[in-house]
Amino acid sequence: MRKPVIGIIGNRYIVNDDYPVHAAGMMDSEAIAHVAEAVPLIVPADPTLVDLDDLLETCDGFLLTGGRPNVHPEEYGHPPTEAHGAFDRARDGLTLPLVRRCVERGQPFFGICRGFQEVAVAMGCTLHPEIRDLDGRDNHRMPPDGTLEEKFAMRHIVTLTEGGKFHELMGTTEIMTNSLHGQGILDPSDNIVVEGHAPDGTPEAIYVRDAKGFTLSVQWHPEYQAGIDPVSKRLFGGLGDAARDWANGRQSFRRSA
Repeated sequence: MRKPVIGIIGNRYIVNDDYPVHAAGMMDSEAIAHVAEAVPLIVPADPTLVDLDDLLETCDGFLLTGGRPNVHPEEYGHPPTEAHGAFDRARDGLTLPLVRRCVERGQPFFGICRGFQEVAVAMGCTLHPEIRDLDGRDNHRMPPDGTLEEKFAMRHIVTLTEGGKFHELMGTTEIMTNSLHGQGILDPSDNIVVEGHAPDGTPEAIYVRDAKGFTLSVQWHPEYQAGIDPVSKRLFGGLGDAARDWANGRQSFRRSA
C-alpha cells in the first residue's frame, strides 16, 4: 500500500538576493515524512500555477505552513495598515479556497501559524495585526535574536478544552508550546471552534465546526523537533492517520467503480 501524499503549502523567497523560489522548510518535510509517515510534496502557493481540482486529486491531505507574509485583511473585511506587515496575495488566492474545498470534501489538513490564520479567515474569522497591542495580551512574537533553539523554545502553556478534540488527541488539557506569531484571531466565527488558549486568552488551537475531516490548526510551530516533542508527534501523527484514511477511501472507491 502506498504512503499518502501530503501537500506542503510553500512560500515565496528570494535566494542570493535575486533568484525567486517557491520553497518550504526542511522541518515541515521531515515532520510529514518521518512523523506523519507520508510523502511530502511542496506546493507552489500560486493559483496561476496550480489548478485547485488537480491539487485536491493529487494530494491526500495538506499542511498549511507558517510564513512571514500575512493574510491580506481585505479577506476578512478590514483595511490594510502598516501594522499588518507584508502580504502574499498569491498564497491567499490558493489557500483560502483550498481550505473551503477541503472542508466540503472532508479532506484533511493541518494549519500552522499563518496556516492557522488562513483556516480562521477562510471560515469567517477576523484577525488582529498585533495581538500584543490588545489590553492584557502578551508578546507572542519570537525573540528577535538568539539561536534557532532559543527562538523555538517552549514559552507558554496552552490550556485545552476538557473533552474536546485536542484533549482526546493529546490525553491532557495542558501542553507547553513555542510562540512565534504576531497576529491572532480577533473575532471568532460560528464556523470555528476554539479549543486551546494561551494564558492571556489568545486562541491557540482550533478546528472547523462540523467538518467531516481532520481540520485541527495551531498557532504555534509543532514542526520544530516534531519527532521528539510529544505534542508535535500526536498532531502530525493525527494528520498522517487522516491522510491514510482519505487515501484508502479513494482507492476503495476506485476499485469498486
